[in-house]
Amino acid sequence: MATVLVTGAAGFIGFHLSTRLLERGDTVIGLDNVNDYYDVTLKEARLAELTKFPQFRFVRADLADSAAINDVFEMHRPEKVANLAAQAGVRYSLTHPHVYTQSNITGFLNILEACRYNGVQHLVYASSSSVYGANKAMPFSVHDSVDHPISLYAATKKANELMAHTYSHLYRLPTTGLRFFTVYGPWGRPDMALFIFTKAILEDCPIDVYNEGKMLRDFTYVADIVEGVVRVLDRPAAPNLEWDGKNPDPSSSLAPYKVYNIGNNSPVPLMHYIATLEKALGKTAIKNLLPMQPGDVPETYADIEDLIRDTGFAPKTPVEEGIARFVAWYREYYSV
Repeated sequence: MATVLVTGAAGFIGFHLSTRLLERGDTVIGLDNVNDYYDVTLKEARLAELTKFPQFRFVRADLADSAAINDVFEMHRPEKVANLAAQAGVRYSLTHPHVYTQSNITGFLNILEACRYNGVQHLVYASSSSVYGANKAMPFSVHDSVDHPISLYAATKKANELMAHTYSHLYRLPTTGLRFFTVYGPWGRPDMALFIFTKAILEDCPIDVYNEGKMLRDFTYVADIVEGVVRVLDRPAAPNLEWDGKNPDPSSSLAPYKVYNIGNNSPVPLMHYIATLEKALGKTAIKNLLPMQPGDVPETYADIEDLIRDTGFAPKTPVEEGIARFVAWYREYYSV
């Protein structure tokens, strides 16, 4: 069993990952600044669940506070780090750009520096499917170049991958980036579509459906994301001795560096997703069809061959099952 630092532990994926690690016997140091980007009471409720485990320690701190981050590493000596803390949201990055550089760039640099100086065995960090940006080749492959982001959020996640590679190369720090694809499930974020749609439908309010519903998303259930993270966390990145600088593969390196997609590998039409939610709720949505939003893409689709090859795992939860679980949690949590 290991001591694992999970940043963003009060967040959606961080909460689920922390729970999974604690259930298998790891000691988890959960770090979060518990900001008010969305409902703080939901974050506090997640933390209340985690504190039921005797081997959970919570630290309220901001990634951008280098002194606080250094103190956490010196006090708790984590062997592995899962960096899930970040300012999330493509649309929010259009109106609040400076928040993203503070958390996603400065904060990530502080994590890299702390890992460098404290002998961390493996740093796993959240990237995003948004890095594929203007790419059109489907499915999205980690072996393709991703140099054309279309939102600042995506640019910061691409920057994280570049920063991680630098530290893997210079200091032999094993780093693995995970490009998550449209994560959903119980305890989810209130700013994401499933949460927004569910609340609106139950309150008989219209839902905004962008690109007039002509969207495909590789919706990935949170338990599948967590399974992928755990398997990768337990398998530190290693150098690819066949890597060729004359024909460089973006997903690996001669340094201990790796990038994976974690997605359901099965894009679902947005209108089917909504119809599945309507069925689970027993109510029909009032749909407000709108054009595409800036920074958005019409389709996401994850190539997960590398993940399957290296970890033996592929996400498999169908949206019908995942949405039903979310709705059951939502009704219980909000007593509706």
